[in-house]
Amino acid sequence: MAYQTINPATGEAGEPFPNWDAAQLDAALGAVAAAHPAWAATPMAERSSLMRRLAGVLRARRDELAALITLEMGKLILEARAEVEKCALGCDYYAEHAPRFLADEAIASDAGNSVVAYQPLGTVLAVMPWNFPLWQVFRFAAPALMAGNCGLLKHASNVPRCALAIESVIREAGFPEHVFRTLMIDARDVAGVIRDPRVHAVTLTGSEAAGRQVAATAGEALKKSVLELGGSDAFVVLEDADLDLTVPQALSSRFLNSGQSCIAAKRFIVVDAVADEFVERFRDAVAALRPGDPRDEATTFAPMARTDLRDELHRQVLDSIEAGAQVVIGGAPMDGPGAWYQATILDRVTPGMPACDEELFGPVAAVIRVRDEAEALALANASRFGLGGSVWSADSVRGERFARQMQCGVAFVNGMVKSDPRLPFGGIKVSGYGRELSQHGIREFVNIKTLWVR
Repeated sequence: MAYQTINPATGEAGEPFPNWDAAQLDAALGAVAAAHPAWAATPMAERSSLMRRLAGVLRARRDELAALITLEMGKLILEARAEVEKCALGCDYYAEHAPRFLADEAIASDAGNSVVAYQPLGTVLAVMPWNFPLWQVFRFAAPALMAGNCGLLKHASNVPRCALAIESVIREAGFPEHVFRTLMIDARDVAGVIRDPRVHAVTLTGSEAAGRQVAATAGEALKKSVLELGGSDAFVVLEDADLDLTVPQALSSRFLNSGQSCIAAKRFIVVDAVADEFVERFRDAVAALRPGDPRDEATTFAPMARTDLRDELHRQVLDSIEAGAQVVIGGAPMDGPGAWYQATILDRVTPGMPACDEELFGPVAAVIRVRDEAEALALANASRFGLGGSVWSADSVRGERFARQMQCGVAFVNGMVKSDPRLPFGGIKVSGYGRELSQHGIREFVNIKTLWVR
């Protein structure tokens, strides 16, 4: 599939970018491999200086980069600007903390001196999605580059300008040529890149199906992989929840980025005692969302990224309604051009419905009513997915006890799930394995080497 921008708000197609041929790909892989030894030998202080400079370039070009995000995948312009700022924050974080995270650790043993050293693996391929087209890349690139690795990016085919802009800002910051390259290749070429001896590891953020393919190829080649896959995060509302706090956070957690986030709240598991009031307040909040030009700061509801994704979401909604779910608001595509879908709440969702069992990757909230806390926990954990989850209770001790029992990689109490450079991020079950961000993320793609000296 050729790389091409199709404006999600209008359906207008931009000029396509042709895929590379085999010779172009081979040349890029060779150039990155040649650049790695010098980059791996670059002092950490110099890497930190470049990473801080990269944060500055991102901030200086914020509005330009945000406009690209909005053009290519439809994100609200204020959310797009916030995404660029978050990338800069991640660069600053690793510029400051990577030297400590990767410093040698002295370990007492029977040696005269024994040390754990953290050394770069080599070149890491990142296969990245369109929904956070800059942040998903930078949360890989900042730690990988600081660790002394080189980076290769295979981005989604609908965000080519974002993909090329990422390489551009890294070069503008002064990083050596070929330390980071964007590969304009087809998805069918990814397996060959993983198998290439000049590539040493792979990370993917994407669907479960894509994760299985990448994991299988990496396993066959005996190469390290990290997978951040789909999610169907539970948003658990206990009977003592403060609804003045909970409902606005429910709105943000489900409809941020038009619901197109792996860590968006998707299953709203609500105890019966407060379910009617929660649904009524939630409906009123959703009804106040304002669709419009995502470039307009007054717009509060954006289109989906592609029409095929919208159509698949509508199928899931219709199948759930047929199985007994009730439409509180929305429930259909919006008229006109573009990839618009109504902000939707489905109530009386039960296990067995797509809205409960599958990932709804768009602006649809599924409300599942339960009798009590015990049933809420059982239902939260009765999912193939295990990325994130949140619980809402006036008693933070009770909330933490509940969160500790949730089967997921990220659990929040009285807060919406988000990624933070300071905290490890990743999932369990079919939501993937490995961690990004924090010291745990930067150590995923290093050789943790033992040195023993008599």
